[in-house]
Amino acid sequence: MIENGMGTASDSVQQTGSSEKAAGKLAIFDFRGDGLEYFKIWIVNILLTIVTLGIYSAWATVRNHRYFYSNLYLDGNNFSYLAEPMQILKGRVIAVIAFIAYYYALTNYPVYGLLATAALVFAIPYFYNQSLAFNARMSAYKNIQFRFKGSYGEAFMVLYIWPLVGVLTLGILIPLSMLKMHQYVVRNSAYGTCNFSYEAKHFDYAKIFLVLLGAGLTIGGLSWFITLMFSDAAILGIVLFSVFYFAAFIYFMVQMSNLYFRSSSLGEHQFDANLDMSGMAKVVLINALLIVLTLGLYLPAAKVRMTKYIAENVALNISGSLDHFIAAEQESVSALGEQMGQVFDFGT
Repeated sequence: MIENGMGTASDSVQQTGSSEKAAGKLAIFDFRGDGLEYFKIWIVNILLTIVTLGIYSAWATVRNHRYFYSNLYLDGNNFSYLAEPMQILKGRVIAVIAFIAYYYALTNYPVYGLLATAALVFAIPYFYNQSLAFNARMSAYKNIQFRFKGSYGEAFMVLYIWPLVGVLTLGILIPLSMLKMHQYVVRNSAYGTCNFSYEAKHFDYAKIFLVLLGAGLTIGGLSWFITLMFSDAAILGIVLFSVFYFAAFIYFMVQMSNLYFRSSSLGEHQFDANLDMSGMAKVVLINALLIVLTLGLYLPAAKVRMTKYIAENVALNISGSLDHFIAAEQESVSALGEQMGQVFDFGT
């Protein structure tokens, strides 16, 4: 069983939203999972997957998702995961067969392999959309399912064109590329018949990168100076840069998460987030240390610890009630897109 250890985080979210959003009800997400409880599910899943030569992995996926969904609460109600193992298994079998055929063609018939690679490149946006659609459709809150409906052209842009533009501009437009991706995912998502919206601007992303760039140049210059002027203290420069690298990683995680949630809304209901560097660093360091000391056995508890921390620092400012949403018309969405993403390593 893991300890929460972040009791003041919820209070900080409440304090953040109390003055600006007093008219609404600030409901903080609450994850009630337990590290030891999830460890039992996790270890059984691994053992049964090995014994069944991978067949049980579909059931393992569903068990894992259902555990996290059912233990995540908002305003007194938990989420639910609706997919069935056979849906996952069918998609996984097709994806594995496709991967084997692709690898065989690539190694034995190079020309056909290259043609298959080109086809795969153009198919990835389609499978990406299908993966997001399946995951959304299989997620529900208060018996109303989520939806995702994005176009192939938009997916192609955010997966290929905008990242390429970021690279060709020597990183200057990478913040814009990330903005386009987040806009695409959020604005094409819906809860029932109500679409999410995303209001972040390019400069909101650019500020995060500018802070990292300025800090990196400063610390890098200082590390170089120490190494140049004091050869005996070269290790100090390396340590300084390593500490900066970790701090930059935490800063990026925290700022991007806060920006993503604070820019998202569902109708009149606005999300809020108040993750901080000290809290995130504590969770990451404890998780990393215990994973190493237990030779990986702490992984499931680490996932629970991180989920708890994020959940208790994210909230939804409810304007009125969450009971007015209307379920959308049922659509049949295959699990194939998600499984193709996992097998070919481009899944969400």
